[in-house]
Parts: sequence; structure tokens; C-alpha cells
Amino acid sequence: MDNKEETALKILDRYIQYLTKVHLRVSERIKNEYSYQVAINDNKEKISLHVFFGKKGNKIVLQGNKDLKLYKKVNELIFGETLIPDSKPELEPSYPYAGTDESGKGDYFGPLVIAAVYLTPEAGKFLKALGIKDSKELSDYQIKEFANEIGKVNEIIFDVVLISPEKYNQLYEKMGNLNRLMGWAHARAIENLLGKCDAGEVISDKFGNEKLIIDALQQRGRSINLKQVTKAEKFMAVAAASILARDAVVKWFNSQSRKYKLDIPKGSSTEVEKMGKQLFEKYGEEMMRKMVKIHFKTSKKVFNS
Repeated sequence: MDNKEETALKILDRYIQYLTKVHLRVSERIKNEYSYQVAINDNKEKISLHVFFGKKGNKIVLQGNKDLKLYKKVNELIFGETLIPDSKPELEPSYPYAGTDESGKGDYFGPLVIAAVYLTPEAGKFLKALGIKDSKELSDYQIKEFANEIGKVNEIIFDVVLISPEKYNQLYEKMGNLNRLMGWAHARAIENLLGKCDAGEVISDKFGNEKLIIDALQQRGRSINLKQVTKAEKFMAVAAASILARDAVVKWFNSQSRKYKLDIPKGSSTEVEKMGKQLFEKYGEEMMRKMVKIHFKTSKKVFNS
């Protein structure tokens, strides 16, 4: 079984799970020469879902009478669209496009990570079938599993920029502003992505004036069509970026916890403050600068204890 066929199976299995959860009856899957298919039915109507794995990659096709209520319902569930829209919701951008998101901004310990993800139509459909969503709605285990799946898909182009606490502190001292630092970091991830693909349109979660990213890119001789959106993780490329970024943060916490034989906590809480004091007393400020974001208010409590 080659990669495209294996991917087709994963896509179809995700849809089977999804459709049965909404109380539709789905048949056993059938393998054809270049596709897998299932029949979908309710009490009166029947249609079929095919996932192809030909030379041009994976393709999802819904077959049946388009006037059927069942067809319209499944079409909306799978492709996220109605044949006759009742309103004008904020739609997924036209593929291909890229999305960026960051993780670690609110963690006292650990790095700031920015990921950028470029999606083709096929890749977008695959991620939707997997159930990709905002990393804040997922457990660390789910994030790891989804990040692994994203990394396996050749059609998905991405870049992950990890700014270690030590580098973060140097940049913050130089720039004196978190939003400027964020703009620089997003621009770096986008620039790296542009070296791998032609991502003309980029969406990022709104954290400040989009001019911060545009200016940082222009300083590198790059230009893009950037759109900053509140809660941008509703878009597939941004949700995928949020997962890759958080996965890198979680890996950092796991590796450092093993290194120091401690369970280093995420976030910024009394538990985090307690761990900070413990590490500061044992290793001193020089080491702490390699572990935490110094400008956090927590530092005053940790270093002045």
C-alpha cells in the first residue's frame, strides 16, 4: 500500500467516524482500483462517498442526487458548505493559502514558537477529515498525534521557528515590546515558508497591528497579502500551525523536565512561581535566563525571594 492509498483510508475512516456520530448509517468500505468508497443512507435516501488515490493525489467525491436532503447534509458536513447558502459566514480562504500561529507566549517557562503552514485544496480536505482544530481545544497527547499526521503529508508545507528562552530574552531586551517581537517572529516563519513555496496569501491570528509583520518582511525584501483575523484558528491552515507550534512547546517542556528530573509546569501560576524559586535557588539567575521569559511579572517574585 503506497502513501496515497494509506492516506485515502485514513481520510475515509475519519469521515466514517464523523458521519456515524451524527446518526447516519454508513456501509462497510469497498476498495476499487483507484478509490475506497462507502454508501451513506438514512431512512429513505442513499448516496456514496469516494476517496481516490490516483497519480494526482487524494480526491474526495460525493456521488448521488444533489437535490436529496441527505446529499446536501453530507456535502455541508464534509466540505463545510451549503449548496444554497442561507447566510454569509466567514468562509475558509480560497486554496492554496498559508496560516501562522504562535504558542508559548503565555508560558513563563519555555520558548516562543511560531509555525507557518501552507495548504493546497487536497491537504485542506485531508486535515478537515482528520479533525484538525485549534490546539487550545486538544490535550498534549492529541497535539502530538495530530502533529505527527501533519508531518507525514507531503502536500503540506510548513516551517516551525523555535525561539529559545535565552534568545527570546535577548530579543525582548532589544525590541522592548512583545508585539514587535511577535511580528518579527511571524515574519521569520513566513519568510522561511516562502523559501519552500509561493504562499501569496497568509492569515494569522490578530495580536497587534499587521504592519508589524509586513514591515519585518519588507526589511527582508518580501511582500505578501497578509490578513490578521480574531480567532483565526477557525481556518484550517492556522489551526494546523497552532498544533505544530504547541507540539514544539510541549516537546521542550518534556525534554527539560527529563533533564532536571522535575515536572516543569506550563502557564504562569503559583505552581510556576514555586518551581521558578526552586530552580533559581539551585542554579542561579544565569541558568534561569535560559529557562524563563524574564520580563514576566513572575520574575520579580522568583528573583527577589
